[in-house]
This record gives sequence, C-alpha cells and structure tokens, in this order.
Amino acid sequence: MIKSTLAAIISTQAETDSICWRLNIAAELEYFNGHFPEQPVLPGVTQLDWAIKLGCQHFGYDCSVAVLEVLKFQQLMLPDTQVDLTISHNATKAKLIFAYSDGEKRFASGRIALTRAANEVKG
Repeated sequence: MIKSTLAAIISTQAETDSICWRLNIAAELEYFNGHFPEQPVLPGVTQLDWAIKLGCQHFGYDCSVAVLEVLKFQQLMLPDTQVDLTISHNATKAKLIFAYSDGEKRFASGRIALTRAANEVKG
C-alpha cells in the first residue's frame, strides 16, 4: 500500500454493510503534480489506495489485499471535484466492493478480496 494522503471527507453515511464518504478532490492535492501537466488527473493507484485504506479501516481489516478481482476506471477524476466513495462489505467472503461516483456519473469501481487470516472481521 502506498503512503497517500486522503482527500478531505465532507460527509459520511454508514449502514450495516456499507458506507459512503463524500470526498473533496482539491486541486492542491500532491497527486495532481505532473499527472498530467496539460490536464491534471487523479491517478488510479491513488483512488485504489483510498478505497483500500478507508474500507479496511471502517470494516476492521489490516489492509492485506489478497487479490484485486475487478478494477474499472470509467472516467477521469479531475481537480476540484466532489465524489462519493461507496464501499460495501461482504464479510462471508472478506471482500470490499467500491465505487467512486457523482450522481449517475461513475469514475471507478472494483472488488477487492482481502486476506482472511490477517484478522477477525467486524460484522
């Protein structure tokens, strides 16, 4: 896992097996520097890192990823954007399903299988 600074969290809505964070993707974030000079874009690896960090922290995992089962980037995430990061948890299979969106606009989504032996899972 990379050592990335998280975007500012504007709001949080949690349910039993899912959570949604409203994030502010500020232009000042270091990840936009040089990626790319003509049109800054939030790197996909940063989006994935945030989903893993926030999901594992909320659902009680230690961030030991076994495999990325699905990973799709549908649209570019640009500076000064607000997005929802929604993560659902499948405790039986130790998986996190995430999506970055803003209304009907989808930016990225994926399914992450976590290492079970790493810890006991909440919920």
